[in-house]
Amino acid sequence: MKKKLFIKTYGCQMNSYDTKRMEDILRPLGYESSETYEDADMVILNTCHIREKATDKVFSDLGRIRPHKIKKEKAGGQMLLAVAGCVAQAEGDVILSRARYVDMVFGPQTYHQLPEMVAKITGAYGAERIINTDFPVEEKFDHLPEENALEGPSAFLSIQEGCDKFCTFCVVPYTRGSEYSRPVEGVLAEARRLIAAGAKDITLLGQNVNAFHGEGSDGKTWGLGRLLQELNGWDGVERLRYTTSHPCDVQDDLITAHRDLEKVMPYLHLPVQSGSDKILKAMNRKHTAQSYLDVLSKFRDARPDIAFSSDFIIGFPGETDEDFEATMELVEKVGYGSAYSFKYSARPGTPAANMQNLVREDIKDSRLQQLQALLTQQALTINQSFIGKTVSVLFDRPHSLESNKLHGRTQYNQAVHVELPSAAPPRSLEGQVLDVTVTRAGQMALHGNIQTAQENAA
Repeated sequence: MKKKLFIKTYGCQMNSYDTKRMEDILRPLGYESSETYEDADMVILNTCHIREKATDKVFSDLGRIRPHKIKKEKAGGQMLLAVAGCVAQAEGDVILSRARYVDMVFGPQTYHQLPEMVAKITGAYGAERIINTDFPVEEKFDHLPEENALEGPSAFLSIQEGCDKFCTFCVVPYTRGSEYSRPVEGVLAEARRLIAAGAKDITLLGQNVNAFHGEGSDGKTWGLGRLLQELNGWDGVERLRYTTSHPCDVQDDLITAHRDLEKVMPYLHLPVQSGSDKILKAMNRKHTAQSYLDVLSKFRDARPDIAFSSDFIIGFPGETDEDFEATMELVEKVGYGSAYSFKYSARPGTPAANMQNLVREDIKDSRLQQLQALLTQQALTINQSFIGKTVSVLFDRPHSLESNKLHGRTQYNQAVHVELPSAAPPRSLEGQVLDVTVTRAGQMALHGNIQTAQENAA
């Protein structure tokens, strides 16, 4: 008998990867993915603890789901309700005490144990509730099942988890654990399966992906650059990306990979968080603004057309007007194609949560608006520079709102929307890399027309 599974995914791409793997793990137990939670047999909230009020958002969602769980149980059914991910890891006891109707709480390193946890709840074990927040990161990858069919030509592949940097604002070392790199053969085996299933654009994932140091079958340690070099030579895969990186772990072979490997895309997401050396030191980032800019210069020298993205935290404790201006100056120097920017909010259990000299919320709001206005203008200017030019686009899915349009991405990770050619059946162009002439551009996406065979010949 088929059962309905609903998973809500919060936060990062690593969580999206984890969600797919949980679906794979639960499928042999009869669970099929559902778009809604109202009548689901199992609901999992795959949570993220990075952003502001993360725990409050989880409890808000739990409150909306609870009446449906009660209704299903009154009708003689069962809805298993689980909280997974980083909020579960950090605040599992709080969740179980505040939400007595939650059946399972488990951290991001334990979802390979889901079949056992489900059996304990539903079977003869008699367990009423489960909390599982251990850190068996090595075991997790050893016990994951093979991936099921892709939903498109783009795929994520997790190669590294955890972080040893201990930035004072960040919960990752406490929720994901210390850095762990998968053995190379396991990564390559998963890559082969993804390519066989139709993946053409593979993004290598890690909390600190460029710290990857997996053991190869040759007995040597492979870095990210060496791994990209191996995958670049494979048939089937056409585009390689990676995220998220740390400025202190950029190695020379990663820079040369952008210069020499045609399948490594000219795009880099490299968080800086602040342009002020004083704030960077308080954040324990272990780099300066200038050393960050020096790293970007090396990438630009290797690949002049490379596009940059970053993360910024505004209003960190002790941030003055001068510190904020240093951030604005750094942004002006770089010229970002995209970026994520947020107001600082304390994460329980992190060193920054105990810092003094907090920045007022109205000042945070004002600074964030100024930064985002600059980032928006930079993204718009860069995108508009493509008008009239031809870009190479991998089409991955239909447009989410307009059925006659396709969605794709350039090599610079820009979203592209084009009208489906009248002679082309829906979805027929998914997975293809085609030239597109850009006709207009906004901050978030390019718009254009697919070049015809005659145009390409000309």
